[in-house]
Amino acid sequence: MADVTVMGAGIFGLSIAWCCQSRGARVQVIDPGGPGAGASGGVVGALAPHVPENWNEKKAFQLESLLMAEAFWIEVEAAGGVSPGYARLGRLQPVPDLQALDLAQNRTRTAADLWQGRATWELRRDDGETWAPVTPTGWLIHDTLSARVHPRRGCAALAAGIRARGGLISTTGKPKGRIVWATGAAGLEVLSATRDRSVGGAVKGQAALLHFDACDKPQIFSDGVHVVPHADGTLAIGSTSEREFDDPATTDEQLDAVIEAAMSAVPVLHGARVIERWAGLRPRTRSRAPMLGEHPFRPDEFIANGGFKIGFGMAPKIGEVMAALVLDGIDDIPDGFRPATCL
Repeated sequence: MADVTVMGAGIFGLSIAWCCQSRGARVQVIDPGGPGAGASGGVVGALAPHVPENWNEKKAFQLESLLMAEAFWIEVEAAGGVSPGYARLGRLQPVPDLQALDLAQNRTRTAADLWQGRATWELRRDDGETWAPVTPTGWLIHDTLSARVHPRRGCAALAAGIRARGGLISTTGKPKGRIVWATGAAGLEVLSATRDRSVGGAVKGQAALLHFDACDKPQIFSDGVHVVPHADGTLAIGSTSEREFDDPATTDEQLDAVIEAAMSAVPVLHGARVIERWAGLRPRTRSRAPMLGEHPFRPDEFIANGGFKIGFGMAPKIGEVMAALVLDGIDDIPDGFRPATCL
């Protein structure tokens, strides 16, 4: 008999199940597609912070989650024996003009305060390294907070850890015990159907995986494009954000443009072979913040949804606060994340 049933085996659902187990609960996870079948089965995995300014509860929550991620993933891998491909190797960004240079200098100072001295945001000269983005000013931003995880490996690692600890993960089953709904874009559509306006929905993303080994290098972010080296010798490029689309699973010329932009930004990538093109739907709430807490129309049940682009970065902290709420009634959820606010 399960104490907690999590509906949905994406990164939110698996992380919540893992954290509930860590508090001694018996868990089961139910998802018709299996672990990482939806947006969490993508390829990018950039765990990157928001800029260190205009501080708010969302940025503070994300910072806590990024700082606890290393210990989280180490424990997950130790339990199940599957590596998530996690590494905190930082991130490089180009500085396009003098105005951006002034802004980056200010952020260096605010990061020193807001990031609690546990990570840095700093400027450095481009010294001609091959692994760096083209930067018109000759300056680069280097932050040491950004990390990476391979999304599919992360879901597989969590699933293995949950099973190793006696949890059940299945494609069918009857919910038992306390129930948490972490059903992604489909779940947001169900919520929207109960309201007179949309509370969120699916945003299509496209990304590519290249055969290029830069596994010990920092990720790069340039002109809206993420370039993320993975531990297995592949490299991810992404991604688009499409509100209008015909086929959620098909890639097209928009991904071609992203790949070309990445190769222009990081010339050493030219000639690298594309080994996979990926498209999928990511859940985005109307407020753009994760929706966490008591379910708005299922009494005595809970919801965790709306990871959008930062689901993997938020997951360790979301697992922790949702487990505390579900099992112990401890409510540490930021006001801006509550369903009433998101709705």
